[in-house]
Amino acid sequence: MPVTREDLVTLCQPVVACIAARGTAEPAALEAALSALDTTQLEAAALAALADGWLTPKEGGGVRFGRIARADGDAQPCSIDAVDMAGPASGAHTHPAGEVELCVPLSGEPRFDGRRDRFVVYGPGSRHVPTVSGGRMLILYFLPGGAIVFE
Repeated sequence: MPVTREDLVTLCQPVVACIAARGTAEPAALEAALSALDTTQLEAAALAALADGWLTPKEGGGVRFGRIARADGDAQPCSIDAVDMAGPASGAHTHPAGEVELCVPLSGEPRFDGRRDRFVVYGPGSRHVPTVSGGRMLILYFLPGGAIVFE
């Protein structure tokens, strides 16, 4: 049975609930809490959606990407997006309310911004040029309130 967008949104809810409950102000504490979650089904569903071709339909700067859900207040406090990447993104961005990545290796021994962690959390006001080194990675990223500023 194919994975739908609604399936992915449902499977993302434990991650979203953890982010909503803890916030991103203490990245290490949020990473520890998120790492305790079982994301096996979510990761498998995301990989199936990627293989089906609908998860990352757009391309820009050598990165494939797509939106899973928009932030919508209390019902959906985070936007959820997906990127399939190897190498650096084409530019930097800032996270006014923080950002959380769920990193799923696709090939090689990829690192996201130099880290091999399953979850990477950036606090409010942080800025980076997303970079995957050592392979290819699917990243689901969660933005509280959907807040992001591209440069």
